[in-house]
Amino acid sequence: MKLKIKTGDTVRVIAGDHKGTEGKVLRVDREKNKAIVEGANTVSKHEKPSANNPQGGIVKKEAPIHISNLSLIDPKSGETTRIGYEVRDGKKVRLSKKSNEVI
Repeated sequence: MKLKIKTGDTVRVIAGDHKGTEGKVLRVDREKNKAIVEGANTVSKHEKPSANNPQGGIVKKEAPIHISNLSLIDPKSGETTRIGYEVRDGKKVRLSKKSNEVI
């Protein structure tokens, strides 16, 4: 499956418990079709004390969200949009379907 959402894109969660949350994509897992979005789908996890975290305790961190539950935000209008591809000047570019602008 072709993933149209890339690392660094600004997306909005369109389904699930965190619907409406916006954030930047931190990482994409191509094998599982999931992405980690900054500030969305935060879960509380208990961590044992370690060298990195000597105090230990409950830590909030982002959990992966399935790509189908994310929609790219058009940089021009600020609304969600679908993504298309087009060849311009011999290069393949991503386009916003709403504004027809290069992303």
